[in-house]
Amino acid sequence: MENNITIGITCGDINGIGLETVLKALAIGKAGEKFRTVIYGSTKVVAYHKNIITQENIQFHSVQTPEEAQAGRVNIINCWQDNVNITLGKPSDVGGKCAFLALERAVKDLKSGAIDALVTAPIHKKAMQMADFPFIGHTEYITNEFKAKDSLMLLVSDNLRIGVVTNHLPLKDVAAAVTKEKVLRKLQILAETLRVDFNIGKPTIAVLGLNPHAGDEGAIGAEDDAVIRPAIEQAKEKGILAYGPFPADGFFGSGQFQKFDAILAMYHDQGLIPFKTLSFGEGTNYTAGLASVRTSPDHGTAYDIAGKGEADESSFIRALYLAADIVRNRNEYLDMHANSLETRKRKALVSETGEDEEVVEVPEE
Repeated sequence: MENNITIGITCGDINGIGLETVLKALAIGKAGEKFRTVIYGSTKVVAYHKNIITQENIQFHSVQTPEEAQAGRVNIINCWQDNVNITLGKPSDVGGKCAFLALERAVKDLKSGAIDALVTAPIHKKAMQMADFPFIGHTEYITNEFKAKDSLMLLVSDNLRIGVVTNHLPLKDVAAAVTKEKVLRKLQILAETLRVDFNIGKPTIAVLGLNPHAGDEGAIGAEDDAVIRPAIEQAKEKGILAYGPFPADGFFGSGQFQKFDAILAMYHDQGLIPFKTLSFGEGTNYTAGLASVRTSPDHGTAYDIAGKGEADESSFIRALYLAADIVRNRNEYLDMHANSLETRKRKALVSETGEDEEVVEVPEE
């Protein structure tokens, strides 16, 4: 049991499949027995979505704070009291407003440490715009709330990790946004998260080119040689094992991606198309580079199947488990380095005082 870990879950868009996958993950997938989980939303809205699921008799536990949450129960924090109209399969300002209220409360608790990690159910960008949400997506909002200089959208499955330099950006704006400084910054975040959050001692990172054939020595664009390659070289000078730039098509087509711990793509579809082709339903979106842990499933609101009981909870279950794994890995990393720091302080003190170190005899096996 991971009862010492509390994971917050936002309801996401109430008109999509988010709450269906949440309830299936907690009740049918039994993930709710592994951690303390708390849903940020509304008991009335959750009850509506419970009726879509016929496999289980799901009981709710209304709580005021995450500290009241109990493992093995579907804990809910009410983020609004009013009755709301649910229009399954359609974006609405109400759906956007509810998603925003839940996210706002959950992030507040994440920042205060009341929850150890956050898993966000999908939102619909049009609905969020209708509700005057001032960001393009979860990643940008949470990065701003934590006042982080930058973050990295990282897609994770059992055998594949792909980060992207630019997130939700129109394709016409991508080339101008891919700068040497930005590529280097994303490489630094990726290398650090692989070490700390994924416990990989010396991670190797493949960097994809921006243009077809990675520019073909300048014949198809200058960015790969003028921007991306210098960023890779500078990353190597900082001790990061980065390689490339690789032409994206051949890199995935040949299976070369399997030789690296992670891949850095230049834009959204360059990274997410191969990821979802190879790992759809088994992937998780992780926001790397933040002081706290946030994951989400790798699918959207899926309006076309909302309310039909057909949604697959696998990705949501994986998002919960990944969040817990990263919390545990971070704690182990901090403990290990704290112990290492104490050892160095002890040795420095011995050196300064000339005091003999205690020698402990270890018997041979």
